[in-house]
Amino acid sequence: MSGFFITFEGPDGCGKSTQLRFLAEYLEEFGINVVRTREPGGSLVAEKIRAILLDRENEEMDAMTEALLYAAARAEHVRKVIKPALSEGKVVLCDRFLHSSLAYQGYGRRLGLPLVRKINEPAVDGCLPDVTVFIRVPPDRAFSRMNEHKVHDRLESEGLGFHRRVFEGFMALSREPGMIVIDASGTKYETQDIIRQRLTPILKDKGIL
Repeated sequence: MSGFFITFEGPDGCGKSTQLRFLAEYLEEFGINVVRTREPGGSLVAEKIRAILLDRENEEMDAMTEALLYAAARAEHVRKVIKPALSEGKVVLCDRFLHSSLAYQGYGRRLGLPLVRKINEPAVDGCLPDVTVFIRVPPDRAFSRMNEHKVHDRLESEGLGFHRRVFEGFMALSREPGMIVIDASGTKYETQDIIRQRLTPILKDKGIL
C-alpha cells in the first residue's frame, strides 16, 4: 500500500494540533502506522529554522526572508521525513504545510499567491497532500480560545488585521480540490466526530480503513 498524506490547516488557535492528535490515535487503534509531524519543523534542520522563524526577537524579519525560510524548512522536512514515510506506506499527518505559507505569506504578508507558490515549488518537490483538513474558526474567536497563559510566538503576536488576512486566505484556498472544511463551532469532541465522518469514506476508499 502506498502512503497517504493528510495535512491540518487553520488560523492560530483553531485547535488543529489537538484534532491531528485525535485522528492519529483513532487510526492507530486500527493498527495503522501513523507519522505525526509539523511545520515549520519536523526534522532536525527544519526545527532549527523553526526556532528562527518563531523567535519574537526577530520581529523585524523581512516578509521575503520569512517566506524563503519556511520553504527551506519545508524542503528539508519533505525529503527527510514526509517522502520516506510515504514510500514506506505510512499515513503522514502534518500540522501545517503549503497552504499555511500561501495564507500567511501570500495573504498575511501580501506577497501574493503566485510568488509564494513559485518559492515553494522546489521545496515540496511534487509532494502534495492527498487531503487537507481546514478547521474553520474566525481569528477573533480563535484567539479567545487560546490559553491566556500561552506565550505567543512571533506570528501569533501579529495584530488582528494580519490574522484576518490570513483567515481570508484560508477561506479562498478552502475551495480548492482536496480541501475538507470543518466547522469547529462546537466542542473539540464534536469537531473530532465531524472530521472522522468526513475522512472515513475517503480512507475506506483508499483501503486504509
